Amino acid sequence: MVSRKIIEECRSRLLVAKADLLNRFQSHFHDLRTRDSGGDEADQTMSILAENQLFAAQQRLRSQILEIESALSRIDRGTYGVCEETEEPIEVERLLAIPWTRLSIEGAEIRESHGQRRA
Repeated sequence: MVSRKIIEECRSRLLVAKADLLNRFQSHFHDLRTRDSGGDEADQTMSILAENQLFAAQQRLRSQILEIESALSRIDRGTYGVCEETEEPIEVERLLAIPWTRLSIEGAEIRESHGQRRA
């Protein structure tokens, strides 16, 4: 089982990461709103490509925020630090490095091997 001290350290890291992601999301939104869509056809094409990149970046940020929210929820429920694949404790070093992780190293390897077999 993960110690209370480690869980609180991970909660703190999760909250900092969430704030950073929300700031980046807001910055991307601001960039999109202030983007000039005028100009000739080439300018408009470049603007559309930039918007697509911005939307893809926002989707990645949204996905990361959801992972962080899920981890915070697991902390509240008391299930944080348990691998979803093996149901064994996740390594402390892994939690500190990737506090939103759902899998231990072994669990990640199992999921990866299952994914390769399906491909």
